[in-house]
Amino acid sequence: MEVINTSDSNNQAMIISPEELTSAEATTAEVYTHTFVKPFTYEGRTFKELHFDFDSVNGYGCLSIEQELRAHGITVPVREFSCEYQVRFAARACTDKVGSDVLMALPARDFNRICNMVRSFLLQSGS
Repeated sequence: MEVINTSDSNNQAMIISPEELTSAEATTAEVYTHTFVKPFTYEGRTFKELHFDFDSVNGYGCLSIEQELRAHGITVPVREFSCEYQVRFAARACTDKVGSDVLMALPARDFNRICNMVRSFLLQSGS
């Protein structure tokens, strides 16, 4: 089994299996609805689902995310493998108008699924 070996923003090795890459390439939904198993509440606002329109993020938004991360001392060598980049991208794509703080407060399972959808979109779009 051949794998793609890369590193994340903390220079930690990451391995991407061919199956994950194939799955990312096969993903065609640019609009994603994330449904929570149980409602999620953040600062008095309860969510049963969140909607993401990944195609709504333009080049200015992508560069703005990178500038924001650099301002916090975070370098992003590869967007597709940076959770910091993915969560901010998801917040920009969320049609329910939430900030990245809301997404970072999600339970790990939901957070990871949303980040995985962003990663799949980025891999598919060849960013």
